[in-house]
Amino acid sequence: MSTGPVSTSGDFKLEVAVIPVADVDRSKQFYESLGWRVDADIVVGDAFRVVQFTPPGSGCSVSFGKGVSAAAPGSATHELVVPDILAAREELAGRGIDVSEVFHGSPFNPAGRISGPDPERASYMSYAAFDDPDGNSWVLQEVTTRLPGRIDAADTTFSSAGDLSTAMRRASVAHGEHEQRTGQADENWPDWYADYMVAEQHGAELPT
Repeated sequence: MSTGPVSTSGDFKLEVAVIPVADVDRSKQFYESLGWRVDADIVVGDAFRVVQFTPPGSGCSVSFGKGVSAAAPGSATHELVVPDILAAREELAGRGIDVSEVFHGSPFNPAGRISGPDPERASYMSYAAFDDPDGNSWVLQEVTTRLPGRIDAADTTFSSAGDLSTAMRRASVAHGEHEQRTGQADENWPDWYADYMVAEQHGAELPT
């Protein structure tokens, strides 16, 4: 079996994550309360119903319903990536969601969780978590800089205006340090910002 990079003529993009639920209407109400977009609610007779939601900024949707999954309700665990873990937790709490405190350590083992965000606020290292009414688990993970290879080197994208603005703020701070080192104002700051943001997203060496 090959374990090397896969070369294909097309992309393989995750489109839908299925979660098993016991009460479709209850689940629909819950996911609406998260502020997620309702894409579909399709009923076919008495044996089948599928409801689909898409989280803000996500390229992958979530589906649940009747006749959709044979898994036990509450048995799924999925992960959501956010650019600011503190702001994301505050938003969920403001919507009445019972969300955990922000923590670092183990994202999946409650015994391994340490209170508060990662001390260095390193990308991928700070979390929060909540459950839906059936007990399906959602883990929030703060990602500010992608690991090398995580994003196609030929493609630079931002999934939402929030992600883009957060990246621009980081570039602004780094550019301010750049101007302090050079001792002069940089009239070509848009180009510097662009180079920084592209390099950061692809895990390449950042401009200084």
